[in-house]
Amino acid sequence: MIRVQVVDDHALVREGIALILAAQPDLDVVGRYASGPELLGSSVAADVVLLDLYLPGMDGLEVLRRLPPTAPRVLMLTTVGRPREIREALAAGAAGFVLKDSSGDELAAAVRAAHHGVTAMSPAVASALSAGGALTPRERDVLELLGEGLSNRDIATRLRLAERTVKAHVGNVLAKLGVTSRTQAALVARDR
Repeated sequence: MIRVQVVDDHALVREGIALILAAQPDLDVVGRYASGPELLGSSVAADVVLLDLYLPGMDGLEVLRRLPPTAPRVLMLTTVGRPREIREALAAGAAGFVLKDSSGDELAAAVRAAHHGVTAMSPAVASALSAGGALTPRERDVLELLGEGLSNRDIATRLRLAERTVKAHVGNVLAKLGVTSRTQAALVARDR
């Protein structure tokens, strides 16, 4: 049995992940925590930790950095795969990244891979990492306006482009950033 701990500040997400994993014959959820300090203060032994990247107070990267060298393998959970954060987490020892919109089978496979010492990476996260956020100047303009909450029509007007062209740029931005929605892209724009 692979013993798993789940750390996420949203109870519904935390419990949902625990239910999905508990349904697997080889996975045992041995701990559920709402914060990094709860995990750090736990004495429960585990093989893999699923750790939310965006925790209030002490974020997932800080928790990862504070774990002792003997800690279990850590898979980062996130809704957005940002290249800078992916690289930081991998450098800090993360065993991989899993997007929260992954299927239950993908999540279980990632846990198994991490347990066996293989870096687990959701395809969208791997794509974001390989793209490295290499946006063209026009795509950066579109991303900035997405961050302001503008519609495709408003972006087209502001940049003096056809709405169809803006739609293509938005699709490219989403793909290169490894996100699936305009909202996630806007969050990336805000953080940049």
